[in-house]
Amino acid sequence: MKMETLEPKTDMAEMNPSKVVSEAEWLVARKDVLTREKELTRLRDEVSRHRREMPWVRVNKRYIFDGPDGKETLADLFAGRSQLVVYHFMLGPGWGEGCKSCSYLADHFDGANWHLPHRDVTFVVISRAPLSEIEAYKKRMGWRFKWLSSYGNDFNFDYHVSATEEEKKKGKMFYNYRTDELDR
Repeated sequence: MKMETLEPKTDMAEMNPSKVVSEAEWLVARKDVLTREKELTRLRDEVSRHRREMPWVRVNKRYIFDGPDGKETLADLFAGRSQLVVYHFMLGPGWGEGCKSCSYLADHFDGANWHLPHRDVTFVVISRAPLSEIEAYKKRMGWRFKWLSSYGNDFNFDYHVSATEEEKKKGKMFYNYRTDELDR
């Protein structure tokens, strides 16, 4: 039996384009990046403060969701807490499986959700698919977080996270507080 040496197919310089420097030069570069990271943290803290200070909007429309505990209103979803975080998971009627990016993020929801109730926050996930389709996908993925269906109500459309039939026909949707072309 002949043993062959496997040669790398890629030059290491192509994989790592960074230059090699002395420890002293590296330290100067690292301190510069650290200064920028601290600036970013301060800016993120300031933006978070502004987000917390935003005014509220009264929700007058009655939304009914199908969930594991039966029919629930938007007010019910707070579960006695003062804050509600809703993740709009892209899973529409008949899709069979959810958005790949949403699914990746959802893999992390259960762990984070242990901490939120201690901060007076309830976390729920909402999709347009019927509850039976949501439950099947949730079971397949092994998730435990609370996931509800807005199938049959306008919640996702009213909050501009799903395109209406009219928007689809026009090829434009109001999303992220502006009107954009829909991908076709």
